[in-house]
Amino acid sequence: MLREVLFAKIHQAVVTHSDPEYMGSITIDPVLLEATGMAVNEKVLIADCTNGNRFESYIFQGDRGSGEIKVNGAAALLTAVGHRVLIMSFAQMTAQEMKSHRPKVVICDAHNGIAELVEYSPAEAAAADLSR
Repeated sequence: MLREVLFAKIHQAVVTHSDPEYMGSITIDPVLLEATGMAVNEKVLIADCTNGNRFESYIFQGDRGSGEIKVNGAAALLTAVGHRVLIMSFAQMTAQEMKSHRPKVVICDAHNGIAELVEYSPAEAAAADLSR
């Protein structure tokens, strides 16, 4: 049996641009993608910490070092520039794979740089304090 589990997360990123007229996606600085292992075209769940909205999209790669987090298309109506968001990627794993998987979590600074990189151990993932 496969279970859907957290693969990686970008925590408390700041939306830098939103464009409802642009064709779908969320554009993310590749520095953040590389740190988490997230990939272009990968499906992600975005949770807006400012208004509580949750929505899905897929990843476009932005400009390296730009700190950009651009929400495009219809999803842009669910967030706004300056809102803090969580961007989460999930993977399907067997129970055996889950035992060794360590989700990578980037905690962003105010400019969407990497303030901290955390790799949860399986036990830590169950007990993690995500209130940062």
